[in-house]
Amino acid sequence: MESSRQPLFNPSRVDHRTVVVIDTETTGLDHKTEQLIEVAAVRLDDGEITEKYTSLVKPTVPIRRSSFEIHHISEEMVADAPSIETVLPEFLAFIGDRPIVAHNALFDYSFVNEACKKHLETRFRNDRIDTLDMYRCVFPEEVSHGLSSLLARFGMESHVEHRALDDAECLARVYPKLRELYEQRFVWQMDQLKNIPYLMERYLRLQKTVHMLQAEMGDLKEIFKFYFQEGGRSVTSSQGDVMVSTMRRSYEYDDALVWPIIFDSGMVEKAAKLTPRYLDKMIDKKMLDPDLTDRLKEARTRMVESKGINFIKPVPAAEEIVAVQEGPQEGSQEGSSAAQEEPSAEAV
Repeated sequence: MESSRQPLFNPSRVDHRTVVVIDTETTGLDHKTEQLIEVAAVRLDDGEITEKYTSLVKPTVPIRRSSFEIHHISEEMVADAPSIETVLPEFLAFIGDRPIVAHNALFDYSFVNEACKKHLETRFRNDRIDTLDMYRCVFPEEVSHGLSSLLARFGMESHVEHRALDDAECLARVYPKLRELYEQRFVWQMDQLKNIPYLMERYLRLQKTVHMLQAEMGDLKEIFKFYFQEGGRSVTSSQGDVMVSTMRRSYEYDDALVWPIIFDSGMVEKAAKLTPRYLDKMIDKKMLDPDLTDRLKEARTRMVESKGINFIKPVPAAEEIVAVQEGPQEGSQEGSSAAQEEPSAEAV
C-alpha cells in the first residue's frame, strides 16, 4: 500500500525568502507539440512583490480554438511578438536560480523545459513549488482546487483572467498566506512523529472501517443495478440528488491490427502512455540488452524518491493455527464463554 499523498516538500529545505511566481499561456495542452505564447514572472522578496516580467511570444504553430477560448490571445495579438529564441533567455535570466512557484506547476514547467531543450539544449532545473498541491494539502475539503478557488479562499476576487501576468500577480499575493498555513501543517506533522505507535493503531482502525463501508456501498450499488434492470425509474433523494441508469460500451482490440494504424496516423503519444515504473523494472532487473539499457538510462531526466508504507500482517504461530483448526471442544467452558461474548452477525 503506497501513500496516496506524498509530502510536498520540507519547507526548511527550500529558501522561500526569494521566489519567482510564474505563469504561462500556450497554443494547446501538449507540451511536446504545442508552444508558449505568453510568459510572466513575479519576484517575491520576503513576501513582497518587487519585480515583474512578461512577454507575448510568437509561436510557429496555430493557437487552438479551445485554448483561445480560455486565454483569448489571438493570432493577431502575437503576430508581431518576439520569438521564443528572444524571450526565453530573458525569462530565464529574470528567474535566475530561484525556486519557481506556480499553480499546477508541472504544466508550466513542462512547457518551459521543452523550450529550453529545443532552443538552448539545456534543461530547466529550478526547484518548483506547486501551490495546487499545497492547496489540496491544506484544504482537502474544497470541491475545487483551481486558482479561482484558491483566490476566493483568501478573500480575493475569484475571477481568473487567464493572462499570464494577471494570474501570476494574483498567485503571488496569496502565496505567502498559503505557505504559512502549509508550514504550520508541516510543523504539526513533524510534531506527531512521537505518536507513531498510536497513529498506526488509529490508521488500522480507520482502514477497517473504510473497507466495511466500501463493501456496503458495493452491495447497495448491486441492488441499484438490479432495480434499473427490472425497469426502475430515476430516484430523487431528499437533498435533490438524482439516481439514474447509464450505459457505457467498451471494446477490445486486436493489437496486431491496431498498432500499425496508430503509428501510421501519428497517434502514438495520445494512444500510448509511457509507464516509468515498467521502464525502471526493465532496467533494474536487467531484462534488456546492455545497449538498450544504457540508452534508457540516458533518457532519464531526473530522479524522484518517494517512500511507500506497507503493513505486514502477523503470521500466526503453529500452535495457534492448530487451535483454530480444532476449535473448542463441544460443551467445554471455553466454547460456552466464547459463544456468550462474541456477538452474532445479526447483532452486528
